[in-house]
Amino acid sequence: MAQPVSDEDPERSERFTVRPLHVPVRPSPFGYAARLFRTPLGDRTAVGFTSARALTATLGAGQPWIRLAEPALRDMTAPLGAATVTVDPQLSAPAPVSRPPHPARNRRASDTPRGVAIAALGMALSYWIG
Repeated sequence: MAQPVSDEDPERSERFTVRPLHVPVRPSPFGYAARLFRTPLGDRTAVGFTSARALTATLGAGQPWIRLAEPALRDMTAPLGAATVTVDPQLSAPAPVSRPPHPARNRRASDTPRGVAIAALGMALSYWIG
């Protein structure tokens, strides 16, 4: 059974449980710092893994890590703008579906009338300024 974080704050102990996590870190001038990531919506999040195997499978064998309790990780990263802790994220996207290239996507900007005008304007400005 999970232990409460603090006897002083019953509301906090209901929200968070103490569990050690494997936290990816990066070298810093003062030792190591927890790596922060982004959610799909762009918010900062701290990341922890329930096992070293899960961390290695997601981030690779060369990723350094430390063990921290979830509340400690949360307290360390909250002042940095990471309001959430993501546990065991799947940081890989599915492989893209290959499609034949669209003809309009292969044109250069200078192939269009507007692109020609912009290129001519750029050359005129560079002559005028330079």
